[in-house]
Amino acid sequence: MLRASIEYSGSQAELGGIASGAKAGDAGIEHGERLSAFADAAVLGDAEELTMARDALREVAGFEVVVDAAGVIGNFQRMVRIADGTGIPLDGVVGMMSEDIRRDLGLEVFRSRRLLDTGLAAKWFGPIVRGAARAGLRIAGNRTRK
Repeated sequence: MLRASIEYSGSQAELGGIASGAKAGDAGIEHGERLSAFADAAVLGDAEELTMARDALREVAGFEVVVDAAGVIGNFQRMVRIADGTGIPLDGVVGMMSEDIRRDLGLEVFRSRRLLDTGLAAKWFGPIVRGAARAGLRIAGNRTRK
């Protein structure tokens, strides 16, 4: 989803910086450092730190950005908990499309990851599928902005 929204908007972001959180700076995303601090505080559950991060984000980005960020954080928490709780694996196509981003972000170290084995097809066709999806998202984003 992150990559899709970046591609769709025609933006660029440094994914390693995003995965490193607030300590990595903005990573090419407007208010990225403050957004990361807010997301980290929300997930880690420290009420005082969350209040400070929320207020710092609101100060630079406005109330609407805080509300949107809180909605995204809540939605991702919900999706991950449902997938983990039911044991839903990542399907083959999504596994192929996300292989490089999962590797770049270091997500393979998490024990909650579940992938269906895509075998040789993923190695051969994954780069083609990812390239086609990125091109399609850029085209759709350009058309929407016009």
